[in-house]
Amino acid sequence: MTLFEEMRGEAGDVRAPYRQISDWLARTSIEQLELKRQNADLLFRRLGVTFTVYGEAETGIERLIPFDILPRILNRAEWKSLEAGLIQRVTALNAFMHDVYHGQEIIKAGRVPAEQVQRNPAFRSRMRGVDLPGKVYAHIAGIDLVRTGPDAFYVLEDNLRTPSGVSYMLKNREAMMSLFPELFAANRVAPVQHYPADLLATLRTLSHSDKREPVVVLLTPGIYNSAFFEHAFLAEQMGVELVQGSDLVAKEDGVYMRTTEGPQRVDVIYRRIDDDYLDPLAFRPESALGVPGLFEAYRKGQVALANAIGAGVADDKAIYTYVPDMIRFYLGEEPILNNVPTWKLSEPDDLNYVLEHLSELVVKEVSGSGGYGMLVGPKASKTEIEAYRGRILKDPAAFIAQPTLALSTCPTLVDEGIAPRHVDLRPFVLSNGKATRVVPGGLTRVALRQGSLVVNSSQGGGTKDTWVLET
Repeated sequence: MTLFEEMRGEAGDVRAPYRQISDWLARTSIEQLELKRQNADLLFRRLGVTFTVYGEAETGIERLIPFDILPRILNRAEWKSLEAGLIQRVTALNAFMHDVYHGQEIIKAGRVPAEQVQRNPAFRSRMRGVDLPGKVYAHIAGIDLVRTGPDAFYVLEDNLRTPSGVSYMLKNREAMMSLFPELFAANRVAPVQHYPADLLATLRTLSHSDKREPVVVLLTPGIYNSAFFEHAFLAEQMGVELVQGSDLVAKEDGVYMRTTEGPQRVDVIYRRIDDDYLDPLAFRPESALGVPGLFEAYRKGQVALANAIGAGVADDKAIYTYVPDMIRFYLGEEPILNNVPTWKLSEPDDLNYVLEHLSELVVKEVSGSGGYGMLVGPKASKTEIEAYRGRILKDPAAFIAQPTLALSTCPTLVDEGIAPRHVDLRPFVLSNGKATRVVPGGLTRVALRQGSLVVNSSQGGGTKDTWVLET
């Protein structure tokens, strides 16, 4: 399996985007780099940049997310192509979500099977006929990309419910600018610091109110959530209130926030709570995280939510296989970004093939996330493969399979020095129905373990700053 090294490329010569970094590495000792890494750890610890690992204690353990000080670099042409593909994809996904909750034309046309939507646990039938501002459901999208060659980028999955990680992108850039000002002086790197302002502007456009500055809040499950640092950070950066369910109350005429000066009307909620826990009257009655009556207020247009209830119907891993057809159906265009080839185990021929080739493939749960519940065939033992085979046979439709891609590598500072490690990329896309924009770069995640393809922080992965060169 041939691996594409992003710094040196297929011919072994340093690729143009990395020339400044390569020259800098040639004159910088490992000891100096290690000192910078320690300084980065101290900076992240002081800033409280953490995530929570569950299952290690009753309420989880907070850890620093590992940060690699060597940036991942894209040139302007590479980024422009990715940006166009991301905008095209998210536009089609939003069109699909509006359609399945309204006319369902794509189903009537036979392009997406009805059962793929109806049996999807994230499909909210009570959202049928609900009109949303700009017909947008995923106002904030995180699209995971992998690279296998100079011009070969693939979409690995679409995150349309409550995508996370943008705070790490921002903090990574802050740390790099503090530690390596000379590198930014030598490279024209596109800025990312404007993202919170862009996010707030996007959220304000969702309001049904005619207020000049609608009241926006960020709704968090609380301090024990794995992404709580991000919730608090984004609320602070946007200058909005960070609230929990108990801070909000739904009344007949709208949703209000409890304050020391009395109830204050809320216009837009950037929710970081899954659908199931948003409203105990509409979804899980045992939920103590949500706001009773919120769904009804939302249906009536008394408050806006980002992302929309029911957006998860489009980031299911089985629905993923239909996204290229969505682009053709709604936009009349060919996809700019390709999917990873995928076998749907609900189809007998695909199931038979996958069962015969489990040791070669990656198998994922349709509703899984975070790197959990998947089988990486080439890395799995015979016992693990046979156990997973049993899981598949119990419910084949709950799984999809993909080839083990030769993910690109970037130079990474690890214990043994500078070594190639596999990476992916999660750009963040903001949409309001009038404009769709992508922050330049996004979050690069890196598999720190040698040979590992799993980049999730919960599974031992780390992050890198992602540079998009403006020249």
